[in-house]
Amino acid sequence: MNDRSGMTVIVKTVVRISASLILLYGAYIVAYGQLTPGGGFPGGVILGGAFILLCLAFGKETAFRKLSVNAASVLDSAGALIFLGIALSGYAWGVFFLNFLNKGIPFHLWTAGIIPLCNIGIGLKVGAGLFGAFIALTAFRVVKKGD
Repeated sequence: MNDRSGMTVIVKTVVRISASLILLYGAYIVAYGQLTPGGGFPGGVILGGAFILLCLAFGKETAFRKLSVNAASVLDSAGALIFLGIALSGYAWGVFFLNFLNKGIPFHLWTAGIIPLCNIGIGLKVGAGLFGAFIALTAFRVVKKGD
């Protein structure tokens, strides 16, 4: 990594240690959103925030090596397609909208039928969309003709 781009060594060291923990916590919030307060949206915000933190600490070039703009766009679209596919697949089985999986044992990971799968799609959509919006607002510079 280029030591001249981004922030100081102290900030980079703290972010290097904490970014993986933040990503793990975001994945936990997405995975267990039907059992605890959380779900796809707050987990996606945490996941997107981890990549924004990497971008702020190390500079945009390092953040783009971890998650490029094209990869964020693909994840954003994949999250929307996952949610849409899950939503419309209920119609294929002739059951209610978003209600085609059986409920499991209470207080286990797969207890909510289709909700954990929806949380994964929403988490991808929100996390990648938040990172993409941050990049669109900060990383690209607009130059006027007179400048």
